[in-house]
Amino acid sequence: MTPSDFGGPKRDLPDLHDTIVVAAFEGWNDAGDAASDALEHLDAIWEAETIVEIDDESYYDYQVNRPVIRQIDGVTRELVWPSMRISHCRPPGADRDIVLMHGVEPNMRWRTFCAELLTIADKLNVQTVVILGALLADTPHTRPVPVSGAAYSAESAKTFGLEETRYEGPTGIAGVFQDACVQAGIPAVTFWAAVPHYVSQPRTRRPPWRCCAGWRTSWTSRSRWPTCRRRPRSGSRPSPR
Repeated sequence: MTPSDFGGPKRDLPDLHDTIVVAAFEGWNDAGDAASDALEHLDAIWEAETIVEIDDESYYDYQVNRPVIRQIDGVTRELVWPSMRISHCRPPGADRDIVLMHGVEPNMRWRTFCAELLTIADKLNVQTVVILGALLADTPHTRPVPVSGAAYSAESAKTFGLEETRYEGPTGIAGVFQDACVQAGIPAVTFWAAVPHYVSQPRTRRPPWRCCAGWRTSWTSRSRWPTCRRRPRSGSRPSPR
């Protein structure tokens, strides 16, 4: 199977080493857009290059997740469809490859969707999957971002300094993808950043690098992980005061 079978670039997948996947899904698992914005931040500062983009219409209901029209330089109009972008980078100082998976939670065929991601992961020599999520919580924006997590085993929960989750109830694509990874024999862990419950609009919460710092603090408790630094840019979103 080639990348073109996924609707992505017609080129061979790169030969990667000891790969970590960092994934985030827009939608139910992404309070305040914190997880997806954090992944976009990593994509930018690590200068990731797109490998594959999955935009199969069999996964999305376009009346729920509508395509977006954007203007470029006020002249050209671009139509952007809901999709899953998979990109590769090797940050400075890292001794292993990192693959970023960022996209919209599909509306249907979740099992097939996860199987497609796992097929790509297998070809990219993925050894570990880290999923980022965000949830509304009773936490102020003036404190460091609290991070909780769900690990694939009691041993991994201890390794990453996480409490074993006791949650029972509905789950999103983050939970489904984590389970699919574990069933396929790929260690997977999910980190959840707590977003202040009073932040109702996605564009008024804490900047994404602060959520990155929270996730990174948990991840680096027992693992080597490249530095995530703030990247100054015009139009940066201020944290609420």
